[in-house]
Amino acid sequence: MEKEHLTGKVDELKGKVKQGIGKATDDPSLQGEGILDEAKGKVKQAYGDLKDAIKHTDKEAGSEVNDK
Repeated sequence: MEKEHLTGKVDELKGKVKQGIGKATDDPSLQGEGILDEAKGKVKQAYGDLKDAIKHTDKEAGSEVNDK
């Protein structure tokens, strides 16, 4: 698991909280910040997934080379 997974999840949750507070207080600016934070978190998590996939593929390729 990459650090991007954790920081992405934190940003996503922070964004959802901001959106909820923005809706409760009728503050569209805060809602907008929340939407951006949530999107940023999802992007970070996707980046972490990509890094994990690359590491996994690299390990598999390395073990195939070492097995020969």
